[in-house]
Amino acid sequence: MLTCRSVWRKLAPLARPSSAVCRQSARRAGLNNGRIPTCVPAAHMSTGPAGGGADNVKYALMVGAACIGGLTYAYLTVKGDQQRYQERITEIASRSSKTATEEPAPIQSEPPAAEVAETEAVSEPEPEAAPSPEEPSPPAPEEEVLSPEAEAAAPSETTAPPPVDSTPASLNVPSHAPYLLIGGGTASFAAARSIRARDPGARVLIVTDEPDLPYMRPPLSKELWFSDDPSVTETLRFKQWNGKERSIYFQPSSFYVNPEELDRAENGGVAVLTGKKVVHMDVRGNKVKLDDDSEISYDKCLIATGGVPRNLQVIERAGEEVMKKTTLFRKVEDFKELDKVSRSIKSITIIGGGFLGSELACALGRRSAESDLEVVQMFPEKGNMGKVLPEYLSNWTTEKVKREGVKIISEALVKSVTCKDDKLEIQLKDGRSVTTDHIVAAVGLEPNVDLAKSAGLEVDSDFGGFRVNAELQARSNIWVAGDAACFYDIRLGRRRVEHHDHAVVSGRLAGENMSGASKPYWHQSMFWSDLGPDVGYEAIGIVDSSLPTVGVFAKATANDTPRAATEKSGTGIRSESETEDTAMSPVASVTPALPVDYKDEYGKGVIFYLRDKVVVGIILWNVFNRMPIARKIIKDGEEHADLNEVAKLFNIHED
Repeated sequence: MLTCRSVWRKLAPLARPSSAVCRQSARRAGLNNGRIPTCVPAAHMSTGPAGGGADNVKYALMVGAACIGGLTYAYLTVKGDQQRYQERITEIASRSSKTATEEPAPIQSEPPAAEVAETEAVSEPEPEAAPSPEEPSPPAPEEEVLSPEAEAAAPSETTAPPPVDSTPASLNVPSHAPYLLIGGGTASFAAARSIRARDPGARVLIVTDEPDLPYMRPPLSKELWFSDDPSVTETLRFKQWNGKERSIYFQPSSFYVNPEELDRAENGGVAVLTGKKVVHMDVRGNKVKLDDDSEISYDKCLIATGGVPRNLQVIERAGEEVMKKTTLFRKVEDFKELDKVSRSIKSITIIGGGFLGSELACALGRRSAESDLEVVQMFPEKGNMGKVLPEYLSNWTTEKVKREGVKIISEALVKSVTCKDDKLEIQLKDGRSVTTDHIVAAVGLEPNVDLAKSAGLEVDSDFGGFRVNAELQARSNIWVAGDAACFYDIRLGRRRVEHHDHAVVSGRLAGENMSGASKPYWHQSMFWSDLGPDVGYEAIGIVDSSLPTVGVFAKATANDTPRAATEKSGTGIRSESETEDTAMSPVASVTPALPVDYKDEYGKGVIFYLRDKVVVGIILWNVFNRMPIARKIIKDGEEHADLNEVAKLFNIHED
């Protein structure tokens, strides 16, 4: 049928002139016959001398010639087309063969159709995709991400994964990654696990400038300092408050795919490219540039670059000698260096009264009891964690830190730092001075937004960090999670949070949304701090000492400590033990609430932070495994006439 149509297209131009000739001949014949009388016999028309006979002969000859010419032309055209088709096929085949020879492992940006179908068949529906605001949230997936029970089955519980050296120069950087995660911290790891949970065949590439595989940071300022193992800086294994041992690494090296083999991994996987820094981001071309000038294209990208420790300007201006004797605490290398320094000097001064400064002060204070190390902590506030805790509780905490062997200098504003006779002299603005061997600057974190300029991404002027929406999106195929994200909380407004649990929650949410979930930020992350194994607290929401607060306290028992809490829950990272079951049917205590001045003894209690008479933040002081209740109170966003009654939900008066 196609051949006939093709032949007709070739003959049509010839057929049209022939038919025109036929019409002209017929017209001419009609005119000639018009001069002959109508009574001429019919026999005369057929046997008479030429009239229209000659024209008919000419017409027949022309039609025949046209047919023969058309058939000849059609034959030659078809034959030529077949020849050109064969030459094209041969050229394509030779080109494919040449490409296969030059590139034996072509990058496959997307799985084949059969693999996609299989992936969709394996994936399970997520009934919790749209949680009801009236009902408690489903169990927090960080249990799955960081569960110690899951890690117990992994090699990391028997042998700690060795620290990974910087990526060798000979390593071939993958030129494409369907999922590219920039940053190797908790947020990236949580996102990778979330992506793989929703898309089992996903290929995920994590790029980090650190030489280590993803690890958890909280133990660096907490449990690692209380280890009895002299080789703890090498093994990076620690005993939790409950006595169980674990590694700071989320997974051993065997969990990850070699970056060079990621594109060929049959079932996908997670690869970590260590010792590489992303220095430029082309959002239009969907690619990034590394510090070695190599490029990686992506389909979807997560920015989880975290932050860098702040330093005091007076220290930065003091010169190289002072900087050499100053530690900015953030990474594994900082822990190793500070541990080494603290064993070889006589005095150390911690500048900063926040979470990190207070935790390090308590940890080093315990060590000072076994040596002649003098530990000094100074801060501009009146008491420890003065920006977070109400003044009465901040003062109580300060006394607790002093009992740990730490010398406290409050309301201290550093004027200058100089180095004399191998000692550091810290001069305060009120005339006081401190002489020390080493300084630890714990004065906050600066979100790492170096990629904002090249990527054209917005940085929030109030909170810092990449500005993203409630789904943690900065662009249609770019997400941000962890410390570097300034996100919109659908309950509390725009925020930026710098805590472990938020990195887990935001990383998980970003991973879900990268794989198509389209969920807003609704699960309130919590954070916690321990002043040793005996005093600790958990918090959620906006906890700012400038807000009005209401505290309800009770006398603590031996069970109201971080140590006891971890023994009960079986985990050292308390956010892992969270479940939402408690929030479904809380049982209120029948014991009357006690006022905040109960013998000035703040053994355990609940502190509510209010904004426009609505609870926006809650601290559970030596009260553990009650966070689901606090989360539900903030989610409800209601005014409460009597917060003493609300405090009963936490059963703080139980024996």
